[in-house]
Amino acid sequence: MLNLPQPSAGLGLRRALLAELRQAPPGDFDFLEVAPENWIGIGGPHRAALHSLAERYPLSCHGLSLSLGGPAPLDLAFLGQVRAFLERFKVPLYSEHLSYCGDEGHLYDLLPLPFTEEAVHHVAARIRQAQDVLGRRLAVENVSYYAAPQQDMSELEFTRAVLREADCDLLLDVNNVYVNSVNHGFDPLAFLAGLEPGRVVAMHVAGHYDESDTLKIDSHGAPVKPVVWALLAQAYARFGVQPTLLERDFNFPPYATLLAELQTIRQLQDQAITRQAVPHG
Repeated sequence: MLNLPQPSAGLGLRRALLAELRQAPPGDFDFLEVAPENWIGIGGPHRAALHSLAERYPLSCHGLSLSLGGPAPLDLAFLGQVRAFLERFKVPLYSEHLSYCGDEGHLYDLLPLPFTEEAVHHVAARIRQAQDVLGRRLAVENVSYYAAPQQDMSELEFTRAVLREADCDLLLDVNNVYVNSVNHGFDPLAFLAGLEPGRVVAMHVAGHYDESDTLKIDSHGAPVKPVVWALLAQAYARFGVQPTLLERDFNFPPYATLLAELQTIRQLQDQAITRQAVPHG
């Protein structure tokens, strides 16, 4: 079975960063994450860059348009293309968002699901269908949301129920946990404590925008804040050190700034491994 290296820190393969990523010396990062929609069927210099980087680094894939919670049937032709892409590049991890983004067309946004029993059954069935088509386990990511269409249960209860019924994995977005905890008034540490450790196979960390003390916006366009680094350390303590991606999608700083954040991930991973190696009692 293919796996991302552990411990490891990765960056998103963004076209704005292609030059820096291709010139980076070994050891700056351990893997690259791509959105398959942006690279399937691509040609020219970008195709050459993708193939060159894939020869040097493992790829993970994080989808944008599968719309696992949506009302329209899953796009089986697209899933077939994704499977071929994953197999072509020997991708060990494919993840998607626990949300929906379209209905017979793409809305280009990640919309929140209702936290209901009906939604649990609906999305879990679609995850199982996707896993059957892909021939592999799927990891779903907890998303940030700002308005909930219906909450018969908490986000934690909904997430746990989907993971169990679908029998899939979790890509834990630590920044989204923090953002949602502020916006919706729950304890982020209690959220982490309520998740099953065996489900978490990778993590994301990112920056966010402080609209106010009670409203945080998941932007992926700013440095990671200290409170999120602290929560990442707690996540490592709870789930073990998992492959962790530094998400930055726009407003790119100098590459050296991204490298410094990658080093923070490595330091937290090393500290967690050291603590876990010390016998207790």
